[in-house]
Amino acid sequence: MSRISVRGFAVASATAVTTVGAVVGVASGNEQGSTTGQVEATAADATILAEIPAGQKLQAQTASLTEQADTQSAAAETAAKKEAEEAARKQAAEDASAKKEAAEEAEKKEAEEKAEKEREKKEEVSSRSATRDASSFEAKGSYTTAEVQAMARQMVPGDQFQCFSNIVNNESTWDYTAENPSSGAYGLVQSLPGSKMASAGADWRTNPATQIKWGLGYMNERYGSPCGAWSFWQANQWY
Repeated sequence: MSRISVRGFAVASATAVTTVGAVVGVASGNEQGSTTGQVEATAADATILAEIPAGQKLQAQTASLTEQADTQSAAAETAAKKEAEEAARKQAAEDASAKKEAAEEAEKKEAEEKAEKEREKKEEVSSRSATRDASSFEAKGSYTTAEVQAMARQMVPGDQFQCFSNIVNNESTWDYTAENPSSGAYGLVQSLPGSKMASAGADWRTNPATQIKWGLGYMNERYGSPCGAWSFWQANQWY
């Protein structure tokens, strides 16, 4: 039975009671009639009021379910936000670690490349060093220009000899005892002062081989090679 049908039935019942009460009221007087009126009102009111608690209960249940849904949604959003923040934190940490590793790897590679270049440079300088050591020549009291040049050819790499020779020609004309009276520069390559050549040998004043050894080392160290020194000399008239 529907809600409207129940209500109609209750009203009909109240009407019936009223009708009976009216008949009785005729026989019993106005007092009983008044009582019957009260019964009718009570019956009708009871029928209407009986419907309200059910509606309120439905509304309360609906509100409760809505509140639960909102609470669950908020909790889910909070959890999702925390999860996203944690994922972002982890990703940031991983990115920072990867960046650090990449920087360290790049720094390591750069250091290795630098070391390799230094090694190659040393090898290059070494290859340009004396092919025959000064000590391998027999010491003599004096040397001709041809003998000094022959020493140089054996000590200076072939592709650098002409440049070395050009410098010596301009500095001393191959005179291993040449001395500049104003500056004190001495020897084939005009070391200034001449005593610098002591690093190549104590006999630097009298042994052209010692002077060649020192001069070749100086040109390699300062200009990279005798040809580098000759290029500088041509531009500046000194080296």
